[in-house]
Amino acid sequence: MTEQNPRPQIHLGVFFTGVGPQLIWTDPDAPSHTEFETFAETARILERGLFDAFFLGEGLRVRENRGKVFDLDIAGRPDAITQLSALAAVTERIGLVATQNTTYNYPADLARRLAGLDLLSDGRAGWNIVTTDNAWTGENFRRGGWLEHERRYERAAEFVEASKELWSSWAPDTVAPDGRAANWARPGAIRPVHRDGDLVRLRATATLPGSRQGRPVLFQAGDSDGGRELAARHADVVFSANTEYGKAVAYAADLRDRLARHGRTPDSLRILPGASVVLGDTAADAEEKARWVRREQVNGPRAIAYLEQYWGTDLSAYDPDGPLPEIEPGAEELDPSRGTISIELRSGKAALIRKWRELAEERSLSIRELVLEVSPGHPSFVGTPAAIADEWTRYVSTRAVDGFNLLPHLLPASLTDIVDKLVPELQERGVHRTAYQGTTLREHLDLPPLG
Repeated sequence: MTEQNPRPQIHLGVFFTGVGPQLIWTDPDAPSHTEFETFAETARILERGLFDAFFLGEGLRVRENRGKVFDLDIAGRPDAITQLSALAAVTERIGLVATQNTTYNYPADLARRLAGLDLLSDGRAGWNIVTTDNAWTGENFRRGGWLEHERRYERAAEFVEASKELWSSWAPDTVAPDGRAANWARPGAIRPVHRDGDLVRLRATATLPGSRQGRPVLFQAGDSDGGRELAARHADVVFSANTEYGKAVAYAADLRDRLARHGRTPDSLRILPGASVVLGDTAADAEEKARWVRREQVNGPRAIAYLEQYWGTDLSAYDPDGPLPEIEPGAEELDPSRGTISIELRSGKAALIRKWRELAEERSLSIRELVLEVSPGHPSFVGTPAAIADEWTRYVSTRAVDGFNLLPHLLPASLTDIVDKLVPELQERGVHRTAYQGTTLREHLDLPPLG
């Protein structure tokens, strides 16, 4: 473990989703989202800023809108483990975290591939554990189907337990130290794993030893009760949508209560809510830039597509700068085919649309203006580097959070701004490292060693 700093240190990651409106791919200076050099440059920038980790999103199926490819959103999302294995060769310290799905993968296979990334990177790998609740992704797989919301967390828990057992099934002294030994692997030092759970069944023998950090660091996101329980039982790092200070404090208190019930200490888990940052030389400059970012993220065609999910019909003939469609939406509930609608919003759309009509009429909002108002994605932190550094220092000093997982809006510019302007302010306040003290991701995160 690294030496403890007397002041809490902020832990920073960047989440490269690869698709979605937050990355402005239409900007003339935006790089390719499929070429390797884009990912390599991003990781190098973060390593220069002494970030803990670089995260890649996962896409098992391209997003759709009403059953058709959503071509406003396609930016490319290479397989995360493949891409991060390549990045391990061109970076030295940055943690490499792969988003991988527990609903449509097999534990023995995924555990093996993640262990491979961990060994190739010399202990810098992490696994961002996600589930998928929609059947349209399942159509890509032999067994198809889907799991109800809480059942997918039950499968995830069994999946993670099986993976952890596989990773710990090689004794620390399994491999012979040199060629004088009679056996490459000490007899009896590799333990087969047998699981016979409700949703995960396997008989497997792990094919790789642990890395210098023992196993990949486990990341998990989810604000539901099932997601919080999974995090409290198994995660080393948890993401949340609770970025606002009061909500962050409440979320941290709830999660730490859950940790105690599972016999874990508060320092065994790091809390990194997702956040976006818009910096400016002045507060007014930052606000103006944030408005530009938001309007680029919700352009006219995207605003129309957003409403099409709720109306359930083609609205392309409508002017995004005109009034809301006068036609009534279809009777069916929301179409989840783009995979972007939360569980809570998949019912009651008629009441929601009535509220939207009232809001649009009251404030004379166009389609695009309404979508800008009601859709998620507003920047989390907008201001000068000094002001945001002050705010983040308060967050980490009070343990409301342990850091942030950042979602860039423009590559590489938004990350270069953070590294060159915000990081020095954080270092001046003593809450961000001035050099890497360890080499593994577990060390970067200041997590306790594995028992």
